[in-house]
Amino acid sequence: MYLSEMKEGQVGVIVHVGGDASIRRRLLEMGFVKGSEVYMEKYAPLKDPIELVIKGYHVSLCVEEASQITVEDVRNGQI
Repeated sequence: MYLSEMKEGQVGVIVHVGGDASIRRRLLEMGFVKGSEVYMEKYAPLKDPIELVIKGYHVSLCVEEASQITVEDVRNGQI
């Protein structure tokens, strides 16, 4: 499943970060690396951007950027 498909309150583990080189590099620098847990905090009122918690930090991403990240082991809960 893609990160952009997660619902509010779900936790997933990142398994792949795709996209072109510049987007991928930006996401990796922000901490979106393989094996990291990410918590879907909330969607903006128009569903873009989304707010996530990764490694204790709150991060906002555009849905298009989040669609480049593949997650698995998705469950409800907080990290």
